[in-house]
Parts: sequence; C-alpha cells; structure tokens
Amino acid sequence: MSSNIKTVAFLGGTVGCGLSALRHTLAAGHQCIALCRTPSKLAALIPLESTPNLKIVEGNAHDITAVTKCLQADDKGDKMVDMVISTIGSRPKASLAPEDPECCRKGAAVLVEAIKNLRDGGATGNPHIVAFSTTGLSKFGRDYPLVLHPVYAWLLKAAHEDKALMEQRFIESGQPFTIVRASLLNDGATEKKVRVGVEDPKTGRESLNIGYFISREDAGKWTAENLVFKEDAKYLNKIAMITT
Repeated sequence: MSSNIKTVAFLGGTVGCGLSALRHTLAAGHQCIALCRTPSKLAALIPLESTPNLKIVEGNAHDITAVTKCLQADDKGDKMVDMVISTIGSRPKASLAPEDPECCRKGAAVLVEAIKNLRDGGATGNPHIVAFSTTGLSKFGRDYPLVLHPVYAWLLKAAHEDKALMEQRFIESGQPFTIVRASLLNDGATEKKVRVGVEDPKTGRESLNIGYFISREDAGKWTAENLVFKEDAKYLNKIAMITT
C-alpha cells in the first residue's frame, strides 16, 4: 500500500479504462470517489461492503452539482480531491459518430467550473486533472499508423473534434493536467509493455511511439501506476500518447 494516500475522483469509472484505473487505484489503498449515473452498476462490480475506500456519488459528468460533490475530499467540503481522472465519452452510433457530439467538451467545462466554484467558496486543493483522449489529435505530426488514416480522418472525425475541444479546455484551465491519448482501444488485459510518447502542447513532441491498439485494461493500469502512484513529473502538463 502506498504511504502517500491520495483522494482521487473518477468521472466515467464504471466501464473501460476508467474502471480499470479505479480498480488499480483502490487496490493500492487510495481513497476513491466515483461519479455514476447508476450507482448499483458499479456496486455490482466492486462491492462496497468490502471496499471501504470507495465512495459513490450519483449523477453524471454534465451535472455541476454532482461533479462538485464528487470533488469534495471530505464531508465539510473545504478540501478538494488530489486528482480527477476523467474517461467520459459518448457512445458511438453505427456510423461511429458519437450520440452526443459535445459530450467531452461539456464535461470539461463543467469540471473546470466546479473546481473554480469550490475554490471561490474557500475550498483548498489543486486537483490534477487526468483526461482520456485519443491519438490522432496532435498538431505536431502523425501519431498513429498511416494505414489508419481513413478511420481517423473520416469515421472518427466528429469524436475527435469533441476530444480536441476537451483537451484545449483543460490545457487552458490553469489546473495541473495530463492528457492521455490512447491508440485504438480493445478489450482484455495483456502482458505487453505500454509504449509512451510525450508531447508538450506548446513546444511540441518530446518523444514518439506509434502503435495500433491498447487494451482498456492496460490503459487504465498504466494510468494508475504512472499518474496516481508515482505521479511522474515528466507527464505533468503534458500529453502522454500510449500504445502497445
């Protein structure tokens, strides 16, 4: 168990990368607050009676009241969480276009506003925002295999526009941040090493690793190990591009 126990809020922690990061963070003994539209869904996956370091807040990431509650590290509401891991996103239609093409940018705006409101109300703390995005958004060159260009440029265009606006919101927020751009996601844990490229949103690329896929489990585990447990300084206010 870590000797430096953190309080981490999760937005989108009931499925995929978020659920993986949540499970690994809980297993390491950190305090976790998860925002869920349907709390029973997460409780069925992670029984509350055997997980005392998990608190579930009912609501969604576009509800500022629920998000504000999720950001409060104590019952008094005078201290904010140490970190927020946001993996929210809209479900895709059959065409791969998102059902809500503004899901991520709206969630980012609500999160930044909730932090500001808590700070204006006297709450202490400076939450590190970790936001899941996708490769294909770099302004400094291609970060995905060339053969995937039609998928990224056409089929995922609307989803990528939303992610790009989300990223910009967090980058301009004044909050410490890490954007995690994962390559195409699939299911199942693997034993593959996660390869990482680093990009500064202002000065450009520091390193590059290009790949096709990473599993949701592996992406969540990498996030917990490198951003929660170690909080590696090389990813602070940077973009981490992860793949296997």
